[in-house]
Amino acid sequence: MFFVMLVSCTSQQSEVFQLQFEHDLIPEGIAVDGNTDRVYLNSLKREKIVFSKVNGQNPATFIDTREHGYLSGFGMTIKDDTLYALGNSLTKKRNSSVLLLLQLSTGHLIDSYSLNDGGFHYLNDLATSPKNNIFMTDSESNRIYQIQRPFKNIELFMDSEEVSNSNGIAISDDGDHLYLASTKGIRIVAMDSKEIVNRPNEKYTGIDGLKFYGNNLYGIVNMFSNENGRNGLYKYTLNTAGTKIVNTEKPVTFEKDDIIPTTFAIANGAFYFVANTQLDNFDEDKKAIVDPKRLQPYRLRKVPVE
Repeated sequence: MFFVMLVSCTSQQSEVFQLQFEHDLIPEGIAVDGNTDRVYLNSLKREKIVFSKVNGQNPATFIDTREHGYLSGFGMTIKDDTLYALGNSLTKKRNSSVLLLLQLSTGHLIDSYSLNDGGFHYLNDLATSPKNNIFMTDSESNRIYQIQRPFKNIELFMDSEEVSNSNGIAISDDGDHLYLASTKGIRIVAMDSKEIVNRPNEKYTGIDGLKFYGNNLYGIVNMFSNENGRNGLYKYTLNTAGTKIVNTEKPVTFEKDDIIPTTFAIANGAFYFVANTQLDNFDEDKKAIVDPKRLQPYRLRKVPVE
Protein backbone atom coordinates (compact mmCIF):
# COMPACT_ATOMS: atom_id res chain seq x y z
CA MET A 1 0.00 0.00 0.00
CA PHE A 2 1.33 3.44 -0.84
CA PHE A 3 0.20 7.04 -0.57
CA VAL A 4 0.47 9.86 -3.09
CA MET A 5 -0.92 13.34 -3.20
CA LEU A 6 -0.51 16.41 -5.37
CA VAL A 7 0.48 19.69 -3.73
CA SER A 8 1.10 23.18 -5.03
CA CYS A 9 4.77 24.10 -5.05
CA THR A 10 5.01 27.78 -6.09
CA SER A 11 4.35 27.76 -9.84
CA GLN A 12 4.71 24.00 -10.14
CA GLN A 13 2.72 21.00 -8.98
CA SER A 14 4.55 18.27 -7.12
CA GLU A 15 3.73 14.71 -6.20
CA VAL A 16 4.37 13.51 -2.67
CA PHE A 17 4.88 9.82 -1.89
CA GLN A 18 4.93 8.27 1.55
CA LEU A 19 7.91 5.95 1.94
CA GLN A 20 7.53 2.69 3.86
CA PHE A 21 10.84 2.68 5.74
CA GLU A 22 11.71 2.76 9.43
CA HIS A 23 10.82 6.17 10.86
CA ASP A 24 14.17 6.57 12.62
CA LEU A 25 16.45 6.43 9.57
CA ILE A 26 17.20 10.17 9.51
CA PRO A 27 18.19 10.15 5.81
CA GLU A 28 20.76 12.67 4.61
CA GLY A 29 21.68 11.30 1.19
CA ILE A 30 19.34 10.41 -1.66
CA ALA A 31 19.83 8.98 -5.13
CA VAL A 32 17.29 8.03 -7.80
CA ASP A 33 17.85 5.48 -10.57
CA GLY A 34 15.85 6.71 -13.53
CA ASN A 35 16.13 3.33 -15.29
CA THR A 36 14.42 1.35 -12.52
CA ASP A 37 12.38 4.17 -10.90
CA ARG A 38 13.99 3.38 -7.55
CA VAL A 39 14.92 5.78 -4.79
CA TYR A 40 17.86 5.06 -2.48
CA LEU A 41 18.16 6.63 0.98
CA ASN A 42 20.92 6.28 3.52
CA SER A 43 20.67 6.67 7.27
CA LEU A 44 22.56 8.78 9.80
CA LYS A 45 21.31 6.68 12.69
CA ARG A 46 21.18 3.15 11.30
CA GLU A 47 24.29 3.35 9.07
CA LYS A 48 22.61 1.53 6.21
CA ILE A 49 21.08 2.12 2.75
CA VAL A 50 17.49 1.30 1.82
CA PHE A 51 15.56 1.51 -1.44
CA SER A 52 12.07 1.28 -2.89
CA LYS A 53 10.09 2.41 -5.89
CA VAL A 54 9.73 6.19 -5.83
CA ASN A 55 6.03 5.73 -5.05
CA GLY A 56 6.95 3.87 -1.87
CA GLN A 57 6.27 0.36 -3.12
CA ASN A 58 8.59 -2.60 -2.51
CA PRO A 59 10.77 -1.21 0.30
CA ALA A 60 13.93 -3.20 0.97
CA THR A 61 17.41 -2.98 2.45
CA PHE A 62 20.24 -2.40 -0.05
CA ILE A 63 23.11 -2.74 2.42
CA ASP A 64 22.59 -3.46 6.09
CA THR A 65 24.01 -1.65 9.10
CA ARG A 66 27.82 -1.30 8.86
CA GLU A 67 27.91 -3.66 5.86
CA HIS A 68 31.14 -3.19 3.89
CA GLY A 69 32.26 -0.83 6.66
CA TYR A 70 29.57 1.74 5.92
CA LEU A 71 29.04 4.56 8.41
CA SER A 72 26.41 7.25 8.98
CA GLY A 73 25.24 8.10 5.48
CA PHE A 74 25.93 11.40 3.70
CA GLY A 75 26.14 12.30 0.02
CA MET A 76 25.11 9.75 -2.62
CA THR A 77 24.92 9.77 -6.39
CA ILE A 78 24.29 7.31 -9.20
CA LYS A 79 26.28 6.97 -12.41
CA ASP A 80 25.46 4.14 -14.82
CA ASP A 81 25.08 0.98 -12.69
CA THR A 82 27.01 2.33 -9.72
CA LEU A 83 25.83 3.90 -6.48
CA TYR A 84 28.45 6.14 -4.85
CA ALA A 85 27.80 6.44 -1.11
CA LEU A 86 29.72 8.51 1.45
CA GLY A 87 29.70 7.71 5.15
CA ASN A 88 31.18 9.36 8.24
CA SER A 89 31.62 8.19 11.83
CA LEU A 90 30.46 11.61 13.18
CA THR A 91 32.89 11.33 16.08
CA LYS A 92 35.15 14.28 16.92
CA LYS A 93 38.03 12.00 17.91
CA ARG A 94 39.37 9.16 15.77
CA ASN A 95 37.01 10.23 13.06
CA SER A 96 36.87 8.19 9.89
CA SER A 97 35.12 8.50 6.55
CA VAL A 98 34.34 5.91 3.91
CA LEU A 99 33.21 5.92 0.29
CA LEU A 100 31.53 2.80 -1.12
CA LEU A 101 30.96 2.06 -4.80
CA LEU A 102 28.11 -0.42 -5.07
CA GLN A 103 26.65 -2.15 -8.12
CA LEU A 104 22.97 -1.25 -8.37
CA SER A 105 21.88 -4.38 -10.20
CA THR A 106 23.39 -6.79 -7.65
CA GLY A 107 24.24 -4.80 -4.53
CA HIS A 108 27.80 -6.10 -4.73
CA LEU A 109 30.70 -3.97 -3.52
CA ILE A 110 32.77 -2.63 -6.42
CA ASP A 111 35.30 -0.66 -4.40
CA SER A 112 35.77 1.15 -1.12
CA TYR A 113 37.93 4.07 -0.01
CA SER A 114 38.65 5.30 3.48
CA LEU A 115 40.04 8.43 5.10
CA ASN A 116 41.33 7.71 8.58
CA ASP A 117 44.47 9.74 9.24
CA GLY A 118 43.74 10.68 12.85
CA GLY A 119 42.43 14.14 11.98
CA PHE A 120 38.85 15.31 12.10
CA HIS A 121 37.17 15.18 8.69
CA TYR A 122 33.56 15.56 7.70
CA LEU A 123 33.28 14.24 4.17
CA ASN A 124 29.84 15.44 3.25
CA ASP A 125 28.97 15.33 -0.44
CA LEU A 126 30.43 14.13 -3.71
CA ALA A 127 30.28 14.49 -7.48
CA THR A 128 31.78 12.47 -10.34
CA SER A 129 33.51 13.93 -13.38
CA PRO A 130 33.21 12.81 -17.02
CA LYS A 131 36.60 11.11 -16.51
CA ASN A 132 35.11 9.13 -13.58
CA ASN A 133 37.17 10.99 -11.02
CA ILE A 134 35.41 11.55 -7.69
CA PHE A 135 35.43 14.86 -5.81
CA MET A 136 34.34 15.24 -2.18
CA THR A 137 33.77 18.15 0.19
CA ASP A 138 35.04 18.26 3.77
CA SER A 139 32.60 20.53 5.59
CA GLU A 140 34.81 20.96 8.66
CA SER A 141 37.76 22.42 6.74
CA ASN A 142 38.80 24.31 3.62
CA ARG A 143 39.65 21.09 1.82
CA ILE A 144 38.30 19.35 -1.27
CA TYR A 145 39.42 15.78 -1.88
CA GLN A 146 39.58 13.69 -5.03
CA ILE A 147 39.98 10.09 -6.13
CA GLN A 148 41.50 9.55 -9.55
CA ARG A 149 40.27 6.11 -10.45
CA PRO A 150 41.51 3.46 -10.85
CA PHE A 151 43.97 4.63 -8.16
CA LYS A 152 42.94 3.86 -4.59
CA ASN A 153 44.12 6.97 -2.77
CA ILE A 154 41.97 9.82 -1.47
CA GLU A 155 44.08 12.84 -2.38
CA LEU A 156 43.87 16.50 -1.51
CA PHE A 157 42.60 18.46 -4.53
CA MET A 158 42.63 21.94 -3.00
CA ASP A 159 42.85 23.66 0.37
CA SER A 160 41.71 27.28 0.39
CA GLU A 161 39.83 29.62 2.70
CA GLU A 162 37.99 30.77 -0.41
CA VAL A 163 36.03 27.48 -0.40
CA SER A 164 35.64 27.23 3.39
CA ASN A 165 33.31 24.60 4.85
CA SER A 166 31.96 23.51 1.49
CA ASN A 167 28.90 21.27 1.55
CA GLY A 168 27.20 20.70 -1.80
CA ILE A 169 29.34 20.00 -4.86
CA ALA A 170 28.69 19.73 -8.60
CA ILE A 171 30.67 19.41 -11.84
CA SER A 172 29.84 20.81 -15.27
CA ASP A 173 28.95 18.28 -17.96
CA ASP A 174 32.19 18.99 -19.82
CA GLY A 175 34.23 18.58 -16.65
CA ASP A 176 35.76 22.04 -16.94
CA HIS A 177 34.33 23.55 -13.75
CA LEU A 178 33.77 22.48 -10.18
CA TYR A 179 30.99 24.20 -8.19
CA LEU A 180 31.19 24.37 -4.40
CA ALA A 181 28.52 25.53 -1.93
CA SER A 182 30.78 27.20 0.65
CA THR A 183 30.28 29.68 3.49
CA LYS A 184 31.49 32.32 1.01
CA GLY A 185 28.78 31.45 -1.49
CA ILE A 186 28.89 29.28 -4.58
CA ARG A 187 32.51 29.19 -5.73
CA ILE A 188 33.39 28.20 -9.26
CA VAL A 189 36.73 26.46 -9.76
CA ALA A 190 38.50 25.86 -13.08
CA MET A 191 39.45 22.19 -12.96
CA ASP A 192 42.74 22.37 -14.83
CA SER A 193 44.25 25.35 -13.00
CA LYS A 194 42.29 25.07 -9.70
CA GLU A 195 41.70 28.81 -10.03
CA ILE A 196 38.57 30.21 -8.40
CA VAL A 197 37.02 32.23 -11.22
CA ASN A 198 34.23 34.10 -9.39
CA ARG A 199 34.08 36.39 -6.37
CA PRO A 200 32.58 35.55 -2.94
CA ASN A 201 28.89 36.33 -2.58
CA GLU A 202 27.00 35.75 0.68
CA LYS A 203 23.76 35.87 -1.31
CA TYR A 204 24.43 32.26 -2.28
CA THR A 205 24.95 30.71 1.16
CA GLY A 206 22.96 28.25 3.28
CA ILE A 207 23.06 25.66 0.48
CA ASP A 208 23.12 21.93 1.24
CA GLY A 209 22.71 19.77 -1.88
CA LEU A 210 23.97 21.19 -5.21
CA LYS A 211 23.52 19.86 -8.76
CA PHE A 212 24.53 20.89 -12.28
CA TYR A 213 21.75 20.34 -14.82
CA GLY A 214 21.11 21.91 -18.22
CA ASN A 215 23.90 24.48 -17.76
CA ASN A 216 22.25 25.66 -14.55
CA LEU A 217 22.96 25.00 -10.91
CA TYR A 218 20.23 23.89 -8.52
CA GLY A 219 20.60 23.94 -4.77
CA ILE A 220 18.59 23.25 -1.62
CA VAL A 221 18.74 26.08 0.91
CA ASN A 222 17.78 24.87 4.38
CA MET A 223 19.92 26.86 6.82
CA PHE A 224 17.41 29.54 7.74
CA SER A 225 14.16 29.72 9.65
CA ASN A 226 11.41 28.38 7.41
CA GLU A 227 9.22 31.27 8.48
CA ASN A 228 11.30 33.87 6.64
CA GLY A 229 10.65 32.27 3.26
CA ARG A 230 14.32 31.88 2.28
CA ASN A 231 14.39 28.09 2.34
CA GLY A 232 13.63 26.23 -0.86
CA LEU A 233 15.07 24.70 -3.98
CA TYR A 234 16.82 27.38 -6.03
CA LYS A 235 17.85 27.67 -9.67
CA TYR A 236 21.10 29.53 -10.36
CA THR A 237 21.36 30.37 -14.05
CA LEU A 238 24.92 30.35 -15.37
CA ASN A 239 26.42 32.23 -18.28
CA THR A 240 27.34 30.23 -21.39
CA ALA A 241 30.89 29.66 -20.16
CA GLY A 242 29.63 28.36 -16.80
CA THR A 243 31.82 30.84 -14.92
CA LYS A 244 29.24 33.24 -13.49
CA ILE A 245 25.77 33.19 -11.93
CA VAL A 246 23.60 35.61 -13.90
CA ASN A 247 20.15 34.99 -12.39
CA THR A 248 18.50 33.35 -9.39
CA GLU A 249 15.00 31.90 -9.06
CA LYS A 250 13.24 29.76 -6.45
CA PRO A 251 11.05 27.24 -8.31
CA VAL A 252 10.23 25.33 -5.09
CA THR A 253 9.31 26.89 -1.76
CA PHE A 254 9.33 24.52 1.18
CA GLU A 255 6.04 23.98 2.97
CA LYS A 256 5.60 24.50 6.71
CA ASP A 257 5.68 20.75 7.35
CA ASP A 258 8.88 20.24 5.36
CA ILE A 259 11.46 19.39 8.04
CA ILE A 260 14.98 20.18 6.82
CA PRO A 261 15.20 18.75 3.30
CA THR A 262 18.92 18.17 2.69
CA THR A 263 20.22 16.76 -0.59
CA PHE A 264 18.26 15.90 -3.70
CA ALA A 265 18.42 13.90 -6.92
CA ILE A 266 17.52 14.69 -10.52
CA ALA A 267 16.19 11.90 -12.75
CA ASN A 268 13.87 11.71 -15.76
CA GLY A 269 13.23 15.46 -15.75
CA ALA A 270 12.27 15.76 -12.08
CA PHE A 271 13.72 16.73 -8.72
CA TYR A 272 13.39 14.29 -5.83
CA PHE A 273 13.99 15.12 -2.17
CA VAL A 274 12.87 13.91 1.24
CA ALA A 275 10.63 16.69 2.51
CA ASN A 276 10.91 15.69 6.16
CA THR A 277 14.33 14.26 7.00
CA GLN A 278 13.60 15.13 10.67
CA LEU A 279 17.24 16.04 11.12
CA ASP A 280 16.21 18.35 13.97
CA ASN A 281 15.16 15.24 15.95
CA PHE A 282 18.60 13.62 15.81
CA ASP A 283 21.44 14.05 18.32
CA GLU A 284 24.54 13.64 16.15
CA ASP A 285 26.95 13.33 19.08
CA LYS A 286 24.98 10.50 20.67
CA LYS A 287 23.64 9.06 17.38
CA ALA A 288 20.22 8.98 19.03
CA ILE A 289 16.69 10.16 18.34
CA VAL A 290 15.83 13.08 20.61
CA ASP A 291 12.08 12.39 20.85
CA PRO A 292 10.84 9.09 19.33
CA LYS A 293 7.22 10.28 19.64
CA ARG A 294 7.88 13.00 17.07
CA LEU A 295 8.98 10.55 14.36
CA GLN A 296 6.77 10.29 11.27
CA PRO A 297 6.80 8.50 7.91
CA TYR A 298 9.15 10.01 5.35
CA ARG A 299 7.67 11.90 2.43
CA LEU A 300 9.37 11.92 -0.97
CA ARG A 301 8.59 15.02 -3.02
CA LYS A 302 8.83 14.88 -6.81
CA VAL A 303 8.85 18.19 -8.69
CA PRO A 304 9.18 18.58 -12.48
CA VAL A 305 12.25 20.46 -13.65
CA GLU A 306 11.17 23.68 -15.35
